[in-house]
Amino acid sequence: MRYDLVIFDNDGVLVDSEPISNRLLAAYLTELGHPTSYEESIRDYMGSAMHRIHELVLERTGQRLPESFDDVFHARVFAAFEQELVAVAGASEVLEKLAADGVPYCVASSGSHERIRVGHRTTGLDRWFDDGRIFSSQDVGRGKPAPDLFLYAAERMRVPPERCAVVEDSPLGVQAAVAAGMDVYGFTAMTPAEKLAGADRLFSDMGELTGLLA
Repeated sequence: MRYDLVIFDNDGVLVDSEPISNRLLAAYLTELGHPTSYEESIRDYMGSAMHRIHELVLERTGQRLPESFDDVFHARVFAAFEQELVAVAGASEVLEKLAADGVPYCVASSGSHERIRVGHRTTGLDRWFDDGRIFSSQDVGRGKPAPDLFLYAAERMRVPPERCAVVEDSPLGVQAAVAAGMDVYGFTAMTPAEKLAGADRLFSDMGELTGLLA
């Protein structure tokens, strides 16, 4: 293995949550008077921390989202997760292989700690992640595309940035990893390859990843 740490994004990389989240986000924004299609939600908000969604809506409409927005949205998402969420195909096998080979790994997500844990518990991926392997944009001042979250994860895992590989599926995440000075593997199962053009390598099947990292 050429890396000392593999950092995974969560939504869309480990858990297949992006279709659920963006369907519900588009519906809720539309309900609040900000018409948004599923495709627009994917384009504009995929990979964003909640504060960035608030900022973009305010910038575009001049209106603030209600104070209850985050709580209502998360309640809807978590309820849907319980019914629909599955792990990304091949993700558990990749984690099992890394663990068996003694390769350190962690997750660094724009989502909250609660969202990460709910997703992992629902899909059974929680067996691979203790608290010391979970990092959220809640832990840093700036979320993606700033490099802060990835740099924080590397620091906590005691690995230099140049020895880290990041697995991402969003343009914001790729930008953040590049800014952190880390190699980036862009997962194109849901995101068009041209949107992840800054990545060092692109792949569409999670089963390919361990071979690419070797």
